[in-house]
Amino acid sequence: MNSFYMKLLSWNVNSLRTAMNKGLLDLVKSQEYDVLMFQEVKTSQVPLDFSSYKAFLNPAKKKGYSGVMTLTRVEPLSVRTGMGIPEFDDEGRMITCEFDDFYVINVYFPNAGEGLKRLDFKLAFDRAFEEYVTSLPKPSVMCGDFNVAHEEIDIARPKDNVDHAGFTPQEREWFHSFLEKGFVDTYRMFVKGGGHYSWWSYRFHAREKNIGWRIDYCVVSTELKGRVRRADILEKVTGSDHAPIVLEIG
Repeated sequence: MNSFYMKLLSWNVNSLRTAMNKGLLDLVKSQEYDVLMFQEVKTSQVPLDFSSYKAFLNPAKKKGYSGVMTLTRVEPLSVRTGMGIPEFDDEGRMITCEFDDFYVINVYFPNAGEGLKRLDFKLAFDRAFEEYVTSLPKPSVMCGDFNVAHEEIDIARPKDNVDHAGFTPQEREWFHSFLEKGFVDTYRMFVKGGGHYSWWSYRFHAREKNIGWRIDYCVVSTELKGRVRRADILEKVTGSDHAPIVLEIG
């Protein structure tokens, strides 16, 4: 494999334009990251020239909804938006960039919704995503908002949230079985304990009290595990209700 070192950042920005005024541009200008992946950008056009980065945008058909954008300094061999399934692709949830020895996938999983009204849609997306990733001819790095807290340590109040969107047994079971098929939750390679989250409600001063959920992940194919140098949550970056997550792979 023609291996190389790469530093990646993933962030559900909950509106690109809003986050641009709250620290996103500083992250871009720092030139610290080779690839930046943003979810829930809620825009249909790239709002400015991101200097040395090439920008790839996959917006939702519905205005002001969902959408993902990837900025990369490394020229991809190929770029693909979506996974070839219109009901999912219309919501602008994925960008796959192919590099020499792995794919980098920017993904924004659906939310099961209030009253679990979109749980079936979410589970169908889960299965389609798994099929897509396992069919790729190279290993993958998948970063984004998976909209599920995997285990009880990934959520501040597990008992209060059983059967709530993002913590249903079905969503958690899928994520668990997905990892068992040959993928690694990189953050758990470095941090075994609880109390570390990537999303907090805007209500009830949840972030100040650290009443959060870890629903943003960088997951890698098992064959890349030995190349992971760092996985972290930038909990102090506050431009969204999510914190950015970072991965270093070499």
